[in-house]
Amino acid sequence: MNEFAIGGDLTVHRLGFGAMRLPTEPGPGREASIAVARRAVELGITLIDTAHLYGGGANEELLAEALHPYPDDLVVTTKVGVVRTGDDWKYDARPESLRLQVDEGLRRLRVERIELLQLHRLDPETPLADQLGALRDLRDEGKIGRIGLSEVTVDELARAREIVDIASVQNRYSLFDRSYEAVVDACEAAGIAFLPWRPVLGAASEATAGIASVASELGVTTAQVGLAWLLARSPVILPIPGTTKIAHLEENFAAAEIKLTDEHLWLLGT
Repeated sequence: MNEFAIGGDLTVHRLGFGAMRLPTEPGPGREASIAVARRAVELGITLIDTAHLYGGGANEELLAEALHPYPDDLVVTTKVGVVRTGDDWKYDARPESLRLQVDEGLRRLRVERIELLQLHRLDPETPLADQLGALRDLRDEGKIGRIGLSEVTVDELARAREIVDIASVQNRYSLFDRSYEAVVDACEAAGIAFLPWRPVLGAASEATAGIASVASELGVTTAQVGLAWLLARSPVILPIPGTTKIAHLEENFAAAEIKLTDEHLWLLGT
């Protein structure tokens, strides 16, 4: 199945798009970014990931310029919890700060409700109950629909779920980096969406003989094999590869149609 219902009721195509790398400065780069975002929607991508951290909101504004008014089936998920202080960024998930960040995100995205709002990082200086309690309040007020986390351990996920329903987890994970394997398994057991970021990192430079063999047999790239492996790894995995090129975007999305056999999975070390 190439669809998954985040939180049990928000259905998206399992292969999404990460907007972090899109240039936002005025000029040809921005125009190309808008074209990439629009092509993503044309292809059938229904999950686009951004964050307050990406350009201090400029990435959110870019997506709004490119795609608003949004198609009914499009989910633009954003992240909060990291703010700029002078020239630096720091974790800040104090309730009053999260509320401000969410209000700013609503304004920049031109929406009244963010269907999936993810906490970019847990703030070590703020009690977990305060961070998630603030997001729960915002959900109850209708400003956000579902709550997600990013870069969490199995234990942190379990503690968070004691406070509020968690719809998604966004951790670093790929065919080449399986350090969060236990978190994937925990998400699958609970029916929680797992959004791996940098899902094909290293695919061009670190391809093993097995990966190269599978790619050659299927007539696809090693990056496409990496994405197909993620989709086969667990039904809750929703990869969000990013790119600044339409051709690369189309190549990534085509990976959703690649079928890996048991032999392929064995060669890939599953």
